[in-house]
Amino acid sequence: MLLFAVAPQAQARKVYRCVQAGTVSLSTAPEPGSRCEAREIDDNAAAVPNLWGAMGVISGTLYEREQDGRTVYGTRKLPGSVKVLGFTVKTPPGEPAHPGLGRVGKPRLDRHAAQFKAAAKATGVDDAWLRAIAHAESGFDAMAVSPKGAQGVMQLMPRTAKEYGVVDPFSSAQSISAGARLLRSLMKRYKGDLTLVAAAYNAGIGTVTRYGGVPPYAETQAYLDKVLALHARYRQALGGKPAPGVAMKAAQ
Repeated sequence: MLLFAVAPQAQARKVYRCVQAGTVSLSTAPEPGSRCEAREIDDNAAAVPNLWGAMGVISGTLYEREQDGRTVYGTRKLPGSVKVLGFTVKTPPGEPAHPGLGRVGKPRLDRHAAQFKAAAKATGVDDAWLRAIAHAESGFDAMAVSPKGAQGVMQLMPRTAKEYGVVDPFSSAQSISAGARLLRSLMKRYKGDLTLVAAAYNAGIGTVTRYGGVPPYAETQAYLDKVLALHARYRQALGGKPAPGVAMKAAQ
């Protein structure tokens, strides 16, 4: 509905679904270089029909551009486009993104302390970062199971847990060790960018790749805010400095 909120009233009812290079966007006018199909939308509709198709929402930004002497709004960044606003959407069915089970609160240094210390030493991943992820994911509950099937302290999906050699997903030691190794892999992939690491842990590497960064899912946005806030609190609680841009030690 964002297209209707910012577009001139005369354009409110017509939206173009445009396909280019295998990606879908919405625009208030046909996009140059795209194959576009006009759709008529009732202004009183409670929700926009599925204009995106099976591909889901593919952009979290709305752009403004001048085209043929008038202002046009769309979700694809074309030459001359100016960002108007960013937006978040509900995670589509089948996507792994989630808000997590833990709540932001005071650091809990007593939970699985020996396991976090051992995993941090073995992988080179910052202890505070491991704890922040576990806190956001499960609230340190070794028996936690998410609505999407993630299990244990680090909320690993069964397939991921198996990949990292987890035999008992509800073993705090096994879960934390596997979660730390997964985070080490993500830290290397994203060159220490905490935001992308957390986004990939939450929504999956494929989703981050598809969006070219953090997906526009409301669940992921909430998760990132939670994890980054917790990381700062755990670093302070553990006697560290304010969180830097890299949460991994020099071990490569």
